Amino acid sequence: MKFMTSWTFPTGNIPEAAERFLAGVATPEAGVTLLGRWHNVDCSGGYALYETNDPVALYKGAGKWADLLELTTIAVIEDADAGPVLASLFKS
Repeated sequence: MKFMTSWTFPTGNIPEAAERFLAGVATPEAGVTLLGRWHNVDCSGGYALYETNDPVALYKGAGKWADLLELTTIAVIEDADAGPVLASLFKS
């Protein structure tokens, strides 16, 4: 499954978060593949897309950042999967 995590920085946490990021703490846990990571150009936060069948590994990774970042993680699907479902529900 694919999961999208968004994060924001509470006031004053960017320097410590940057230090952890540059030290490699953002490397995904075993069993989690990072598909991409994007940073907001206003330095307010960002997004990461992961693929895994192990939500416990995602939880472990989030735990390394929970003291510094506001995190939200949701399961996501691609258009190719969503389209047939929408067609079956809403096709006239």
